[in-house]
Amino acid sequence: MSDVLARAPQSRRAAAAGRRPAPTASGARRATAIAPYLLVLPVIATMVIALGYPLVRQFVMSFQKYGLEQQFGKAPEWIGLDNYKAIFADPAVWAVITRSLLFCVAAAGLTMVVGMAVAVLMTKLVRWLRVVVQSVLLIAWAMPVIASMTIWQWLFDTNYGVINWLLVKIGLDQFKGHSWLIEPVSFLTIAVIVVVWMSVPFVAFSLNAALTQVSGEQLEAAELDGANAWERFLHIKLPTIMPVVMVVSLLQVIWDLRVFAQIYYLQQAGGVASETNLLGTYIYNLGLGQGDFGKAAAVAIFMLALTLGLTFFYVRKLAKEV
Repeated sequence: MSDVLARAPQSRRAAAAGRRPAPTASGARRATAIAPYLLVLPVIATMVIALGYPLVRQFVMSFQKYGLEQQFGKAPEWIGLDNYKAIFADPAVWAVITRSLLFCVAAAGLTMVVGMAVAVLMTKLVRWLRVVVQSVLLIAWAMPVIASMTIWQWLFDTNYGVINWLLVKIGLDQFKGHSWLIEPVSFLTIAVIVVVWMSVPFVAFSLNAALTQVSGEQLEAAELDGANAWERFLHIKLPTIMPVVMVVSLLQVIWDLRVFAQIYYLQQAGGVASETNLLGTYIYNLGLGQGDFGKAAAVAIFMLALTLGLTFFYVRKLAKEV
């Protein structure tokens, strides 16, 4: 019997011995290749359910006449590209788009500059002072938006604001009772300051973590060769951390283009919505304020396309880096 089993195929021997056949090399390779997809499948399914359906629903709604009547049960009317034609023919929409792009460039650019400066500064500080700076940044970053906006509204309040009080104290009496939010330029300037203040901690922490990974040997060699601090930063540190800089810049562009809460709260504190709307607040007012959900969906889809267009080159560059 043992001679027969010895000559039998491996699978038959294993079956005769009561064991499962050993996996083949090809089977092991297939299992290894499939395993990553099985691991990410729950994440993909969650994203499809949480994001896919609302996005498809909004895309379909942008081709429909969908107002308050439809909210109460009336069937939506398919109107094709009429919503898109209406918004692109409206000068107010183009004013909002232009205002949003300028705001995004100013806020994201200033955030990156200030964040980089703070990140470099933290590498120069002694340990205890660096911990203090990091703690302050963390508190500012963790502060809820509503709480922080309440403070900013109080700072720039027309009658009781700290800013006006300080300016009057130093002799600038024209700022007594001055309204900072009524003028679009000063309104958006304050909004940029608020957004930058809330965004700098994330940028500073991310870039500081990247700067700590720069090779000390390279920096020391460059210093021995006569390179000053600026040259070492420009030719060694910055190229080394550039992938992190690009990712953080990409996130800032996305966040600042779709900013909503800060603009909305400042408008509630005295800003003129029609002159200070960005894409986020314009979509909100068009949908919930005016009840025109079809046009609001069309603007939202355009905003998505604009975001993808602005970030396309960043993503392509990052793909090349990988």
